[in-house]
Amino acid sequence: MATTTLGGYLRVRRERLRPQDAGLPGGTRRRVPGLRREEVALLAGISVEYYLRLEQGRDKHPSDQVLTALAGALQLDEDAERYLYDLGRPAPPARRRRTARPERVSPGVRSLIDSWPATPALVQGRSMTTLAANPVAVALSPYFAPGVNTLRAAFLEPEMRELYEDWEGMTAKVVAYLRSVVGAGTDDARLVEVVGELSLRSERFRTLWARQDVRLKTSGSSRFHHPQVGAMELSYEKLALPNAPGQVLVTYHARAGTESHEKLELLAHLAREGDHRSEPRPAPAPSPSLSGPASASRSARGA
Repeated sequence: MATTTLGGYLRVRRERLRPQDAGLPGGTRRRVPGLRREEVALLAGISVEYYLRLEQGRDKHPSDQVLTALAGALQLDEDAERYLYDLGRPAPPARRRRTARPERVSPGVRSLIDSWPATPALVQGRSMTTLAANPVAVALSPYFAPGVNTLRAAFLEPEMRELYEDWEGMTAKVVAYLRSVVGAGTDDARLVEVVGELSLRSERFRTLWARQDVRLKTSGSSRFHHPQVGAMELSYEKLALPNAPGQVLVTYHARAGTESHEKLELLAHLAREGDHRSEPRPAPAPSPSLSGPASASRSARGA
């Protein structure tokens, strides 16, 4: 995955902020989208020359005061401001190099999700590949099955577009969430590979990745249109597992007494009886051109 630079992030956020949102006159003769560099500098209380050095990458280590001022000028929310700080204060290279270890879900967590027969639950790893899932989660979608990369499936599998009523909203959330959890960069080879593949194969992913939205949204709701039980609105929760860095427990549920709850109960019954027609499918093999992390890194640089 290409590492986002501080200058690149500042430029994207500057171009996305309308002058009127910052209390500045819009005018009809503006030659650039969003704010001008000098306008950001004025709002942040720094010199135009210094801001230009930041955006061009000639100064990569601004002070905390400058980062705070830039976050205010660009109207960043808490998640986006945290990401800006990650870019402005990168960790030393030695701290980022990690020995890749196989990800394993603890027996206790496996037992926990299996004890929820009517609550779809799955555990995702660092690359958003499912490491464990209970039967009702797989009944909700075969792309929630262990071994399937949910990030890849969200953009490349037509069934996922049919499952989510608001597919565009879902994909926007997942990319913003991805940026929030990986920070300014990642050394996870599998995630680098997936981002590289999606950068080549999905126009929707390229568009969202270029926007550089950052949002750590760990709860909300999704509207599904399941091929067997029909429309459901389910709430979701994403819980980081403290004893397994990078692993996230994802659960779905519906409020008792609602039609969605009744349909979820029906889906759970079908899962228990083994009567659902959508069997889990293995994760599709990556494209031959993306068979290794090196090739994926080259692809992701253009994202």
